[in-house]
Amino acid sequence: MPRYLSLIRIDENNTPAEGPSPELMQRMGELIEEITKAGVMLDTAGLTPSAQGTRVHWENGRLSVTDGPFTETKEVIGGYALMQCKDKAEALEWTKRFLKVHEEFWTVTCEVREIEG
Repeated sequence: MPRYLSLIRIDENNTPAEGPSPELMQRMGELIEEITKAGVMLDTAGLTPSAQGTRVHWENGRLSVTDGPFTETKEVIGGYALMQCKDKAEALEWTKRFLKVHEEFWTVTCEVREIEG
């Protein structure tokens, strides 16, 4: 079965300073448990804030290394989910359910892509 990576993009400037609410974490935990029991979820995790990240860039034969925060970036990858699904439609359905557990004030985008190979 094909594997899909859902990259969870968030706007760090518009997320609550205290992080996700306990209710959101409970709903997310219940959904992740359901996806795992269905044999779909292979791995998932949130990422530390971009201020703690480092970018390594290659251009014109030169490397550059930049420590966060990255002020020019609005959206950052806040987490990921690695799923094994029968097809892309199933991966999209699980992703839509993940997005719907968030409160309305969240702005979250998931980019779902099939893993080659």
